[in-house]
Amino acid sequence: MTQTRPPGQKAGTQRPARPRPRRSVKLAGRGAVATLFAASCVGLLIAARTGWSAFADVVFVVTCGLVACCTRVSGLRWVVVCPPLAFCAGSVLAQALTAPDSFLAAERILVTLGGSAPWLFAGTGLTVAIALGRGYRPQVQALGDLREALRDTRPRGDRWRRR
Repeated sequence: MTQTRPPGQKAGTQRPARPRPRRSVKLAGRGAVATLFAASCVGLLIAARTGWSAFADVVFVVTCGLVACCTRVSGLRWVVVCPPLAFCAGSVLAQALTAPDSFLAAERILVTLGGSAPWLFAGTGLTVAIALGRGYRPQVQALGDLREALRDTRPRGDRWRRR
């Protein structure tokens, strides 16, 4: 059998080892939540300073996608649940730092959450879609318990009674 070598390579020499690809960043669940909170807070602070409220919303949605992609599969449960909570907490902190009094801060928090509701929905939906695509499968064991509980309970007269 005839072997062919690339020109310039001597017989009996080995090729250099292939460089291993660098590991990508993988966040734990708590780190992902902290990252989402920090990005929301910083985005809201920049939006408060510049007056461009859409900046905070876009930062939130982009961060939701990045966090869902960079989190370990074991931490995706935290990531799926936390986006609206992290944005709300970031909004509270940003308004506490920028508002002159507490009543105005509370008003701005509610206005921010109301104005950002479609973006919150989009960011949460993006997070859930990416998490499901990466292999997150929620455990729906509670539905089996609910079916058993409802099977054992039935209406009698005007009250619900156990069998």
